[in-house]
Order: sequence, then structure tokens, then C-alpha cells
Amino acid sequence: MTPVSLGMPAAPQPVLSPRRKTRQIRVGSVGVGSESPVSVQSMTTTPTTDINATLQQIAELNAAGCDIVRVACPSQDDADALPIIAMKSPIPVIADIHFQPKYVYAAIDAGCAAVRVNPGNIRQFDDQVKEISQAAKDAGVSIRIGVNAGSLDKRIMDKYGRATPEALVESAVWEASLFEEHDFHDFKISVKHNDPVTMVRAYQLLAERGDWPLHLGVTEAGPAFQGTIKSATAFGALLSQGIGDTIRVSLSAPPVEEVKVGNQILQSLGLRPRKLEIVSCPSCGRAQVDVYKLADEVTAGLEGLTVPLRVAVMGCVVNGPGEAREADLGVASGNGKGQIFVRGEVVRTVPEDQIVETLLAEANRMADEMADELAAGEDGGAAAGSPVVSVG
Repeated sequence: MTPVSLGMPAAPQPVLSPRRKTRQIRVGSVGVGSESPVSVQSMTTTPTTDINATLQQIAELNAAGCDIVRVACPSQDDADALPIIAMKSPIPVIADIHFQPKYVYAAIDAGCAAVRVNPGNIRQFDDQVKEISQAAKDAGVSIRIGVNAGSLDKRIMDKYGRATPEALVESAVWEASLFEEHDFHDFKISVKHNDPVTMVRAYQLLAERGDWPLHLGVTEAGPAFQGTIKSATAFGALLSQGIGDTIRVSLSAPPVEEVKVGNQILQSLGLRPRKLEIVSCPSCGRAQVDVYKLADEVTAGLEGLTVPLRVAVMGCVVNGPGEAREADLGVASGNGKGQIFVRGEVVRTVPEDQIVETLLAEANRMADEMADELAAGEDGGAAAGSPVVSVG
């Protein structure tokens, strides 16, 4: 069988800066650190005690491209549910622990891949680091030291007056030193803040202090639109400097949306292979078709397509032909018709009312060709994903 070139880059995509060198740890089956790809995390919103609902949401997150999932463990009933969730989850599970140190040990015993601890609000946490380190080491479980602006240790707040970047970093470095004092090094650190500028500066300072893997997050980022902008701004600033080994986009929205945004951020920075991408123009007075309607219909029609295909939906003769030619599949529209491009060549011209159906047919044909290549072992795997409209 002759391989079909779909125009996707064979080599890794260029990045803005090399990854910052860190120590390497594991969260279950997922490597975390500069020797591994940046991973995407999210957190379940179901009560952990509702095991079936939690596992169903984890399955949805996994299908959306989530690498690691965190579940809340505020009570003994939640801790009791962890063994089944950890065993049946298709991706590594992190137990999220606050206030009660006994749940750290329960999560380790339950078989969770990692435990997130918040030193600022766990009672007498520093006194138990030795025991926690030993338990985690014996079980092969990693730790995330999660410092949050909203729950800094009182001693740190008394010193700085508020959650400054320096305050967040001092707290994190102190806790890291306690674990290292007990010869435990399998941990990553986060220093989250709701303000992207404060958060970025905190991570920059922390990156200068040690080689720990870093988990990025803008905490309480807000509703979907605002939270996406804040997270993309902060993550883009740090990842473009090579800082960051895992990310979690915190949105007041279903967690699957967090995963979609997180994956798109990584794809946009060349840190994750691109999947289905729809490039569409923003429209202007030159447009001779309804670009918004075209882009929406193409996006809806290609939802669920799993191949790394770039589709350009363009509405005028200025940028349209060039963008359509550069994409794997594209249309340059105008004067009531559309030129259909496949891998840089015009294959046909169709009336405006046939543009969408023609694009969808070509996209599915190309997807079938790629599926045949994959089945024949002539190409790499294509991860599942939903179409993303990238407004150009």
C-alpha cells in the first residue's frame, strides 16, 4: 500500500524554549519532569463517595485527553472510596488532601498514584513529614506539595502580609526541604495564585531555586471565558520559557472543558502533537460568505474526527487561497462559490451551498486514508480529540 501524505509534520514541532531541566518522578504510569511530555490534569467534580459517578467522569476526562486526575478526599467516606476508584480508573489518580493528615496515609494505602498535600492547612503537617515520606517511599507514591495563595501558613502570612510571589516560594521551598531532609525526592511543587502576573513570577522564582518538577495552575481562574484567558496567558508565559511539567486549567465549568483548553494550550505551543484544527478567518467587510456559519457547521460536522488534520475555512480572496493552500484541507470562498483545496491543490470549485458537505466528505475521506495507514503500521497513532476552532 502506498503511504498517503497528509501534510502533517513528521518531525517534532518547534518550541519557543527548551524545557527547564528537572528531576524525574512518576505519577503512576505517567512520567513527570523534563524527560517526559507536559501532562494535562483535571479534577473530578462528583462526590468521591459516589464511586460510579466519579469513575464515569474520569472516563470522560480520559476520552478528552486527560493524563492524570485528582479526586477530593475531605472525609473518611471519601477515603473509603479511594481503593476502588484508584483500581478502576484508566488514568492515574491523585488524592487531594486538606486539613486531616490521616487521609494522606489512607490515600497511600488505597493505591493512589500520588497525593496532593496543602501544607498551609494540614494540621501539624511539618511534624509528620518524616512519616509521610516513609509511607510514600515504601508504596512508590509521589507527592505534590500544593501551595495556594488562599491557604498559606499563618507564619508566612504574618511575615509578608499577603500572598506575594516571595511568600508562595518561601513556603514551597521550606516544605521541599523537609521532604528532602528525610531523603524523599519524588515530589513536584505548585505555587498557585488567582492573579496570572503573581503566579508567573512565583513560578519563575521557584524555578531558580531547585530542579523540582512544577505543576502549573492559576487557582480560581473563573468562568470558562475568563479562566481560559487567564490560564492561557500564564501558562503561555511560563511554558514558552520551558517552565512547567504538568498543567491544570481551573475553570468554573465541566472538567472536560478544562482538559480541552489545556490540550489546546499545549498544542498551540508545540508541546503536544496537533490534532484536528480548524483555521477560520474572523470575517470582515471583504467577506462574501457567512464565515461564522461555515466555521460552525464544519466544526460540528467534524466533531469526533480523531486524525491530526488542519482544515481552513476562509471567506475572501485576500488571505483565503494562501491559508487554504497551506492547510491539509481548505476552502477559499467568494462570489457565491468555494475553491476546495486538498494538500495545496485545487480539486474542485463548488457552489456556496455545497461547501460544507464537500469539506466534510473530503475530511472523512482523508481520515479513512489515515486510518488505513495506521492499520497497516505505516504511521504513528493519532490521539482522540474534538475539533478546535482557531480564529485567525
